[in-house]
Amino acid sequence: MKTRIAVIGVGYLGRIHAAKFAAMEDVELVGVADVNEEAAREIAGKYGVRAATDYRELLPEVDAVSIVVPTTLHHEVACNCLAAGKDVFIEKPMTSTLSEADDLIARAAAKGRIIQVGHIERFNPAVMAMAGHLTHPLFIESHRIHTFKPRGVDVDVVLDLMIHDIDIILSIVDAPISQIHAVGVPVITPTTDIANARIIFANGCTANVTVSRISRDNMRRIRVFQPQSFVSVDYNKKEITVIRLTGEKNEAGLPREDVFHSSFQEADALAMELADFVTNVLQRATPRVSGQEGRQALAVALDIMGQIRGHVEKHRHLLGG
Repeated sequence: MKTRIAVIGVGYLGRIHAAKFAAMEDVELVGVADVNEEAAREIAGKYGVRAATDYRELLPEVDAVSIVVPTTLHHEVACNCLAAGKDVFIEKPMTSTLSEADDLIARAAAKGRIIQVGHIERFNPAVMAMAGHLTHPLFIESHRIHTFKPRGVDVDVVLDLMIHDIDIILSIVDAPISQIHAVGVPVITPTTDIANARIIFANGCTANVTVSRISRDNMRRIRVFQPQSFVSVDYNKKEITVIRLTGEKNEAGLPREDVFHSSFQEADALAMELADFVTNVLQRATPRVSGQEGRQALAVALDIMGQIRGHVEKHRHLLGG
């Protein structure tokens, strides 16, 4: 029996969701919804499914939904879907506020429904491979630097980009956060365009996270330093490199290293993520990125954004404000 799914919101990313679901053998893409009737009809026609301008019309016909609308609408749309007894996949960030996230988690629990949050980097195969090489991370350095694109500039770069790295870091450091120090500035848009956060954990691990959407180049990379080894993941290339000290010395008297390298360029992280959602719906399993984990990443992101706003206000005279 196929899982019946509707995609709510068929903008840039929602169209890709629809394509991935339509290609799955164990999924019936029932319909797509968008307030833009032309867009909804275009995508619906492409896959031979129903189009709607009001997503609620599709809810009686589906088991689950993929919510790919602006973040400010996540809470409202997800509430209606959960009330109708549907499992929900919500693109990141989960919601705009922590109170909204908490409300969705409570509603899902009351209904026995699944919330999965779209932190796609968790399904990057190089990131998945990294787990087997981690021991005790001591220092993490992350860079997510993009060329400028007009799409998505209404959202702060912390929620747009940094939240991916926050989620990954929280998943690999088994300790609570003790301190966060953050700075950032708007350069092109009214919101923050470049930001840096130093996240210090109670176990002594420190993560230095930098994001920018105004670079001339693209780079997405995380490096983890731990006793006797170093792990580097290139998100773009889906490659992992691990350098591990053997305890021996080479002819020059220097520590001998074992180097492991693997590439997963053919893997489709979004297809894997959405397929995982379908599996969770069928098996009633807890998602890798549940509502609770989506909420945790959001909490850290909002803390960082608050610090940056304070920094900008304090130095507004220097920033042209």
